[in-house]
Amino acid sequence: MSLTSPGRLSPMKISLISFLVLGILLNLVGCDLAQIPIWQVARPTQSAMTPSTLLPPTVTPSQATPAITPTFPAGTTPPPTLKIWLPPQFNPDGDSQASALLKARLQAFAALHPGLKIEVRIKASIGNGGLLDTLAATSAAAPAALPDLVALSRSDLEAATLKGLLFPFNSKSIVSENPDWFNYARQMALIQGSTFGMPFAGDALVLVFRPSQNPKPPGDWNGLILLHQNGVLAFPAADPQSLLTLALYESTGAPVEDTQQRPTLNADALTSVLKIYASGAKEGAFPYWLTQYSTDAQSWQAFQDKRSNWVVTWTSRYLSELPPDGAVLPLFPVAKSSLTLATGWEWALVSPQAGQRELSTQLAEFLVDSNFLARWTAAAGYLPTRPSALAGWPNHSLQTMLNPVVISAQLRPSNETLIGLGPILEDAAIQVLKGQTDPAQAAQTAVDHLKGP
Repeated sequence: MSLTSPGRLSPMKISLISFLVLGILLNLVGCDLAQIPIWQVARPTQSAMTPSTLLPPTVTPSQATPAITPTFPAGTTPPPTLKIWLPPQFNPDGDSQASALLKARLQAFAALHPGLKIEVRIKASIGNGGLLDTLAATSAAAPAALPDLVALSRSDLEAATLKGLLFPFNSKSIVSENPDWFNYARQMALIQGSTFGMPFAGDALVLVFRPSQNPKPPGDWNGLILLHQNGVLAFPAADPQSLLTLALYESTGAPVEDTQQRPTLNADALTSVLKIYASGAKEGAFPYWLTQYSTDAQSWQAFQDKRSNWVVTWTSRYLSELPPDGAVLPLFPVAKSSLTLATGWEWALVSPQAGQRELSTQLAEFLVDSNFLARWTAAAGYLPTRPSALAGWPNHSLQTMLNPVVISAQLRPSNETLIGLGPILEDAAIQVLKGQTDPAQAAQTAVDHLKGP
């Protein structure tokens, strides 16, 4: 006797039929998916990738999608790969907001180019095994292992270009044709008139002071010197590149290179700078111990330890720490026009393959998009290279403080000029700060030294 109602299948038969149907479906689907490469599965459609959705307003490291390494069916050609070398501070796999933003931006570019794989390698910034040394060694020993795109400091970009390690961007790149670049950034991009870099991060010398001790800050060097009772000024007087001295010297309008691009000095202009040092030393605003400082880190430590209420430092130092009682001013000029020296980081082309360089150029332009740079530079603690990027900073107070800095910023002298002038100016500054010679004599000695016997 059947225990089921007439015309209905038993539960056992239903289970058996369901299992057989499910097995057939899985077999069919499995056969189809086996022919689809991993990188094509669940990829957003092109129409869904509008500029506003490529990056959310804020991205945390936990929100960033892990990189996918595609596999390829036998007999097929792998999609293109772009190799990027970066210094540690720009590691997209870091824990910072800036890292998450960069990682998401790279993934957005890959999404716009179906099948593209982006490989990132982290190299030391300087020294043995650093970006410049590794580029040179790889170019000589294993050209196939070279990156397509690399992030270089301005100093390394200059050296790498002169070594023949880089390729210029197309003459119609967005740097040369778009007016939305600060003057210092446009200068950074050029080497001997050609665009070898696409600037994405800036840095400049500034004055940082404590508003609590200086509620009405002075507007010139004489005013600061007279206020030394509210705290001395810290700066690396023994800096072998003498960047503060050079910045003040250039603010007089005097050139640091002659018509043949050789280092040069004007005795009168240098005397006016050294007179400021002599006055500061006499009044106690520039103490003797400054002559023992050769790095920015030493000067900043003096400011943190409250041995000074003023410090000449880099904007990146200030922005990375944002001291609660600290504000920024542009360097006071020696003449009428404020001027500060700037440097930074830029994207450069390495691959000898024209097709790779074209795709790398597209990526570099994607990474210097103004909207992206507004968020990334604010998170990373660097000066924007484009006016519209600074205008997009969420912190309007910082935006207001830094605007006159980027406007007055000029690219720091070339490597060759710094090598030629730095030690000479360092010696002149130390002699004056120690009271061992007067400004005019120190300036003339520097000029004579530069000219040689």
